[in-house]
Amino acid sequence: MANLKLSFATGLYDRMLALYTGDVKPEGIDLDFVRVDSPREIFDRMAGGQAFDASEFSCSEFIQRYAQGDRTFVAIPVFPSRVFRHGMITINRKHIKSVKDLEGKRIGVPLYTMTAAIFIKGHLQRDYGVDLSGITWVQGSINGEGSHGSPTVLPLVKPVRIETKPDGKTLGDLLESGEISAIIGTTLPNAIKTNPDIVRLFPDYREVEKNLYRTKKIFPIMHLIAIRRDVYEKHPFVAKSLYEACVKSKDHALEKMRYIGALRYMLPWMTADLDEIDEVFGGDPWPYGVEVNRPTLDAVNQYLEDQFLIEKKVKIDDLFVLPG
Repeated sequence: MANLKLSFATGLYDRMLALYTGDVKPEGIDLDFVRVDSPREIFDRMAGGQAFDASEFSCSEFIQRYAQGDRTFVAIPVFPSRVFRHGMITINRKHIKSVKDLEGKRIGVPLYTMTAAIFIKGHLQRDYGVDLSGITWVQGSINGEGSHGSPTVLPLVKPVRIETKPDGKTLGDLLESGEISAIIGTTLPNAIKTNPDIVRLFPDYREVEKNLYRTKKIFPIMHLIAIRRDVYEKHPFVAKSLYEACVKSKDHALEKMRYIGALRYMLPWMTADLDEIDEVFGGDPWPYGVEVNRPTLDAVNQYLEDQFLIEKKVKIDDLFVLPG
């Protein structure tokens, strides 16, 4: 019997590289690996037109869709993108002296509903006691003049103060001028390199983020893998096959990374980074599966409810078609 041809869109991350090269092949599948290095483009194409059989997909958007009864996709517990985000909070220090100073301010964000912003807002509210209710969120590109992609934005449960930045200005411009007091998002404004008043809220973010993991076992999950429901229902083996192949591909990348005779990445102190992975994460910083990631999934579930993206938390185990 011929293998099933399956289109699969994701960024060319190290954990996906063996799938791209064919060193790892999902059983029963001829994988058409569609390399797209812009996650926003993948989400927009998948959500807007179901452009792929399976793809990387926004974790928060998937949960929000599920909570609102949308069953267009199913998910497997593979997490291509995870990023600690404390280091992505930038402030104008003329306006912000401490974390609590964020209350009542105008804060820039690429997209209020993006997973990165949800985690940052959740940390600020739950870990630092920041009252989010009086903040006005100004949406737009951090270093570009337009918007953050062309997302399909689902309705909020309750209204939130959200504005769109003016045309012709970036969020970075607004931060420098004082029209906003901070930016949260996925990157840093260019002004942080040139303007001494534009700084990180947490200059010691690496230690803050390590402490988050040590104390709460939270390593923020940005993206999961979504499969079109019609594909899954017609070929249910796809979920297990793709999951197992993604695990093998990730393990392959970890093994290659650990060869330090010649550094695989342009990280001069990668040997120390590997030691840190062993000390903080027990050797595998990127586990797949539900149970090992439950603290992180529970956190984003709570943050989604707190921030009025879903009416009430969903059952984490119901989100995925594979157990554990």
